[in-house]
Amino acid sequence: MYNERLTILEILQRVQKADIGPDWEKQIIVVDNCSTDGTRDLLLDYDADNVQIIMQTENRGKGHSVRTAIPLCIGDYTITQDADLEYNPREYVKLLEHALVNKLDVVYGSRVLGGKYYHNYRLNYWVVRGLTYLTNMLFGASFTDVATNYKLVRTELLKSLKLQSSGFDLDFEISNKLALITDKIDEVSIAYEPRTYAEGKKIGLIDGLLALWVIVRDRLKSTF
Repeated sequence: MYNERLTILEILQRVQKADIGPDWEKQIIVVDNCSTDGTRDLLLDYDADNVQIIMQTENRGKGHSVRTAIPLCIGDYTITQDADLEYNPREYVKLLEHALVNKLDVVYGSRVLGGKYYHNYRLNYWVVRGLTYLTNMLFGASFTDVATNYKLVRTELLKSLKLQSSGFDLDFEISNKLALITDKIDEVSIAYEPRTYAEGKKIGLIDGLLALWVIVRDRLKSTF
């Protein structure tokens, strides 16, 4: 997270309350990207036995925070969670059950399955659709939403990916590398409540260009 003072406690509460079935427990890793809006003060007062909080010394990007947390994950499956309220943890159980029933390595929570239109901004929507199409074409995949935050992945597999990206382009690097090493991938439809830039949305045009570069880079690296 970075500067999510208004939502961090609410999202932690939702994660804690999310039902994932009676036989499963949650390990929660919170990585703060050097927030300056008071988020850190709230985290310093937060105490729960299943939560590990990491305070970055500088803002190195979302992808770097995810990569910081991955080696610490000890569960069978890992899923990422943004600190805003766009994605609701009540969807966890849907992804997890789909993975277990179908013996899958990966389940994405897709915002577009069923023909849903999910963005406040038409350009953002079509950029993601275009990048998803390119990923499928170059990597032989069948994703509908590579940019979704909800990527449930077997932890052992996730740790093997040798990820490099430090920004929002990590979502695309993960998709590229998963498509190259497993075909046990599927998607389920999820609800999504997008926020506006005025409300704190952070992803922009530069992130889209970086994602494009990562897709091309990973395809070239896997070819030679």
